[in-house]
Amino acid sequence: MTSQAADGPETVAASRRSKITPEREQEFYDAVLEQIRECGYEALTMEGVAASTRCSKSTLYRQWKTKPQFVAAALRNNRCPRFTGIDTGSLAGDLRAAARAAGEWSARDSTQLLQGLGNAVMQDKELQQALRDALVEPEVAELRQMIGRGVERGEVDAGHPALEFIPAQMLGVLRVRPLLDGQYADAAYLTRFVEAVVLPALGLT
Repeated sequence: MTSQAADGPETVAASRRSKITPEREQEFYDAVLEQIRECGYEALTMEGVAASTRCSKSTLYRQWKTKPQFVAAALRNNRCPRFTGIDTGSLAGDLRAAARAAGEWSARDSTQLLQGLGNAVMQDKELQQALRDALVEPEVAELRQMIGRGVERGEVDAGHPALEFIPAQMLGVLRVRPLLDGQYADAAYLTRFVEAVVLPALGLT
């Protein structure tokens, strides 16, 4: 390898990125998501994150280049399926447990982020996909596994027309209730929703 290749832009950039420890990187991501929750995506700035984390603005730009890339990275880093491990032995029990779990994290980790991101996720494809990766697809995958187990146990027919809409019902109500009632969908509200709407649609009690 020549000296020129060893000192090329990619090598220098990698060297600069390596100076950020995982703990420091997590601090940056936490600051980004917190500012989105509090102020919204439009008000978020690289300068604001730099100030809150006591680093130079150039450090952030070297690592993430643009605000959308920074936010997308923070969202993906925040990926943490909340429905993992739910398996009560029945589909009705699983959906009730999922409702309780969703209610516990909806206000801070889901609804506030969705509200803070606003129209930005519709205008930026990278942000949209990052949001799906972090907050939508992990939960939808877990719900579909619950449904699959219920079908295998014979609790509901695989061709039941309501099965397709369970993820939309469960996740959609999280986003809609703040708009309708001015309140987050907490565990009690989501449990009532499952009992009154989701289970009857599936013919379960």
